[in-house]
Amino acid sequence: MLLSTPLAILASETMVSRAVFGPVRALLAFIRAVPLILVAMLMVGAVGLGPLPGIIAVAFHATGMLAKFYAEAIDGVSRAPIAALESAGAGPLVRLRHAIWPQMAPVIARDTIFRFELNLRESLVLGIVGAGGIGFYIQTYIRSFQYDKAASVTIAVVGLVIVIEAINITLRRRFT
Repeated sequence: MLLSTPLAILASETMVSRAVFGPVRALLAFIRAVPLILVAMLMVGAVGLGPLPGIIAVAFHATGMLAKFYAEAIDGVSRAPIAALESAGAGPLVRLRHAIWPQMAPVIARDTIFRFELNLRESLVLGIVGAGGIGFYIQTYIRSFQYDKAASVTIAVVGLVIVIEAINITLRRRFT
């Protein structure tokens, strides 16, 4: 989220000129185009086995996706409040805070929570390539025929996804 927010502002045609948002959008498209599993394998090669390569891979991929979602949320807002603030001489940050943010907050909350849930599921897959995470434990338990432990971890993941969905519903109701 922290990396996605400034990238989203730079990728928004509402906030910056074409000379800025064009290259930033191309960068975000590149980030999203590289498969997560490939980034994970490269990170395993770069930093070794364990959770760090998985964290880096998921963060890399999530940054590109969230920045695109956030930029689209910025560009999808009504132009009337923005124009009103512009006519009053407000700068880009004031327009973002008072005209854009109130309109896009529900979309940002939805997309952020969805991406968090997706990151959780992706961490399962990353264990297969040795990038740590929950998937590593599931794979280890299955390979050592400890199906009860593998099932327990899987049930915990399902429970966590259900809790995340409940939080998502609560936040959506709050923002709308």
